[in-house]
Amino acid sequence: MEKKNVEKMWIADQGDGTYRNPILYTDYSDPDAIRVGEDYFMVASSFSNAPSVPLLHSRDLVNWKVVNYVMDRLPYERYDKPAHGCGAWAPAIRYHEGVYYVFIPFPDEGILMCRTRDPFGKWEEPVCVKKNIGWIDPCPLWDDDGKAYLVNGFANSRIGFKSALYISPLSEDGTKVLGGGEEGRFVYDGHVTQPTIEGPKLYKRNGYYYIFAPAGGVKTGWQTVLRSRHIYGPYEERIVMGQGNSSVNGPHQGAWVDTPQGEDWFLHFQDVGNAGRIVHLQPMRWVDDWPVIGEDEDNDGCGEPVLQYRKPTTGAEKTQLPDAPEDSDFFEGKELGLQWQWNANYRKDWYSLDGNGLTLYAQNTEKDLPLCDVPNLLLQKWPAPEFTVTVCLHLDAMEDGDVCGMISLGGRYDSILVCRRNGKLTLHQRIGLFETREETDTELEALAGDTLYIRMRVEEESRISWEAGDSGENLHPVGTVTEALPGRWVGVKSGLTAMHEGEGSCGKLTVEGFVYGNLM
Repeated sequence: MEKKNVEKMWIADQGDGTYRNPILYTDYSDPDAIRVGEDYFMVASSFSNAPSVPLLHSRDLVNWKVVNYVMDRLPYERYDKPAHGCGAWAPAIRYHEGVYYVFIPFPDEGILMCRTRDPFGKWEEPVCVKKNIGWIDPCPLWDDDGKAYLVNGFANSRIGFKSALYISPLSEDGTKVLGGGEEGRFVYDGHVTQPTIEGPKLYKRNGYYYIFAPAGGVKTGWQTVLRSRHIYGPYEERIVMGQGNSSVNGPHQGAWVDTPQGEDWFLHFQDVGNAGRIVHLQPMRWVDDWPVIGEDEDNDGCGEPVLQYRKPTTGAEKTQLPDAPEDSDFFEGKELGLQWQWNANYRKDWYSLDGNGLTLYAQNTEKDLPLCDVPNLLLQKWPAPEFTVTVCLHLDAMEDGDVCGMISLGGRYDSILVCRRNGKLTLHQRIGLFETREETDTELEALAGDTLYIRMRVEEESRISWEAGDSGENLHPVGTVTEALPGRWVGVKSGLTAMHEGEGSCGKLTVEGFVYGNLM
């Protein structure tokens, strides 16, 4: 495939000392972040995808890279198959006495914790801090006296109530919630003034304990901050950022970080539907020991999100070149790029890389299994509101019964697949609805050669159309146009698969590239 003129799809850094929001037009849901020295680290939800819990790094809070995953696999057998909407929900990251901690809620299993002294290296296997159902959004705090605490919210879908926050004593090493004579307690009920309060982040400043927590719902809510002189309250409340007259709905869950130069900033997400929960960066300041997030033109203590602003003063703001997480991939390395995740826990024998391409080995697929529930879908997040993505597939090693190709996975999923039957290759479009698992499979045309290019076009954040041909310059429209729908708390993903449906031996598919481009 052509390797020149390949550019990142969304660059927030404007190259003139300013940035535009969102800083990541990518589905890094429920972000939490910390600063350690001059380095910033961010984690995000990943649900039942593997590897799990992406770790991003930045030096200037605007330009981010995925540098690792906290867990290579999800720790329960049920995640060997897709469990949409389950798995690793909103994590929290903290640094304490040389150790990085990530607390990860599994709403059906409990609160897990992973830790390391090297965030770029191997993280320890997860420890179950609290076995329970419905406790979500945990965040720890190590207090000045060495005691540790954990705040959390509740998932109505699992436990039967929401809009409440709870704080528990935590062991100093972060490995377990303490019981016995020092039980945790409910510290805040938001039903009256802060409905659906969730996603709490726990901090301490100037003798106050602060809980930053969104309320009002993902698409329609605001940022609330609670404060108290005592860890268990009572807590005062204040709304410190809302949508106002801006175009940023929500704005939802996030993290307060500072810079070595003493500035304060707030990272949060906005739910935009098909592209998922994209990440924004807001200026923040303190007034009378209350944070004000965004621009507060009327000085009422409640700011509005900014769409463009000067870059944070971090010490790296002038030397950092505009960049973004990886998207296009020519599969030239020995390992998969960090932009890729599987639809469930994966096996190493699903794929191989030799430095000259990606080989996907067709996996036996259960009869009548909907495409959305196939484990070996290799996926990545949308990188922009509009784009094309082109793949080059080599089909010469496919066997009868193999079904291989390109997919768009969301609430409505769509795919262009190559089927080999009786020695012949045909192109199909398979479309389905996630909620009902109803699928249609339409044969489109016969294929004569062993090389196929497929291009997916995403327009206006929703319209998906397809082209195919024997070269990148010889493409023609195929299939029908569909309207994308977001998944269960996630945006739409694009990717590849190699399945085997029926009897006989499994073949393989070679992928030369997965390349993003602008609409033309």
